[in-house]
Amino acid sequence: MATVFQGLGATAAITAAANPLDSNKFLLSSRRSFSGKKTSLVVVRSDGSLNLNTGSSAGARRLDQLVTNAVATKADAAAAASASKPGHELLLYEALREGLEEEMDRDNRVCVMGEDVGHYGGSYKVTRGLADKFGDLRVLDTPIAENAFTGMGIGAAMTGLRPIVEGMNMGFLLLAFNQISNNCGMLHYTSGGQFTIPIVIRGPGGVGRQLGAEHSQRLESYFQSIPGIQMVACSTPYNAKGLMKAAIRSENPVILFEHVLLYNLKERIPDEEYICNLEEAEMVRPGEHITILTYSRMRYHVMQAAKTLVNKGYDPEVIDIRSLKPFDLHTIGNSVKKTHRVLIVEECMRTGGIGASLTAAINENFIDYLDAPIVCLSSQDVPTPYAGTLEEFTIVQPAQIVTAVEQLCQ
Repeated sequence: MATVFQGLGATAAITAAANPLDSNKFLLSSRRSFSGKKTSLVVVRSDGSLNLNTGSSAGARRLDQLVTNAVATKADAAAAASASKPGHELLLYEALREGLEEEMDRDNRVCVMGEDVGHYGGSYKVTRGLADKFGDLRVLDTPIAENAFTGMGIGAAMTGLRPIVEGMNMGFLLLAFNQISNNCGMLHYTSGGQFTIPIVIRGPGGVGRQLGAEHSQRLESYFQSIPGIQMVACSTPYNAKGLMKAAIRSENPVILFEHVLLYNLKERIPDEEYICNLEEAEMVRPGEHITILTYSRMRYHVMQAAKTLVNKGYDPEVIDIRSLKPFDLHTIGNSVKKTHRVLIVEECMRTGGIGASLTAAINENFIDYLDAPIVCLSSQDVPTPYAGTLEEFTIVQPAQIVTAVEQLCQ
């Protein structure tokens, strides 16, 4: 039996009759006001440490509050261990670009198309420098016509190329939904196997910082029902590069979701070549008491909550599912069989989101191993407000996660 909770400020929908959860405990006791001048650059390491380019110490304090709300701080020992690893440090957007560049060097069929991907370097600089290196035909600037250039990319994939289509913002790809649904996902089947569609559709999405409703959309749930399409979500520089390379090499159409607030996340990645499995979840933190399933930005909210939970005596197991379609039910199932409790934390909408599909999959396959109903913490079913304080209310915060684990483990 699944129990699904609405996001911050909403009343919890509770279906479990025994040991009901108190929804009031999911409300944060205080809210911060983010006022003052904006800064020019914020770099967040994957270990949680900050590099702030600010004009004042007050600005630095404000940013410290802001960033740690998005990315969890880890122990100093973890930061020291990361610094001692071999390899090179990259921001997440640089890791995406490095993976893309390596694949373009390796295979001359790989090409990029989209708005401002050429000499401008992309809206978040993922393709910076590629037009100078590979030329305007392999890094093709397109008009503001998502339906047209997405269809062009699908057609290019049918003829043997391996295009990467950048949507600039995932919300803009709704204009290309017909191409992605009726053509990209189905042509391999409807052609009787005569065509493969090795295309990667990628771009930033998620709730940013006051980007407004139209630029803060989470479209994972829109695309998950399309047959024939794989979906992955990166969360670290390491898996961003590995998933990018794997998606380009795949014979299937792949949608790669990137979070707008994670582009400045920094991590040391290996010098040698590697790829990540498109259908494999990542064990972030082993534990015994409860399985917490998450992805993308919410991984850091969960890890921030995990520090509090450990101090309170809980031992949560954290899994970044990464593959949004198909789910890695092998990794998830083994964890459920061990902990017998599941909490899903997502930034997607509550109704029809990834969490709803994941809840159904776990109940169908592992319900006999559950000692408590599945709880899903999701964003509220409302357009994302522009006001920063209201925006924060619409998505799951670490305090909610802590309260949900405490209730589930009673």
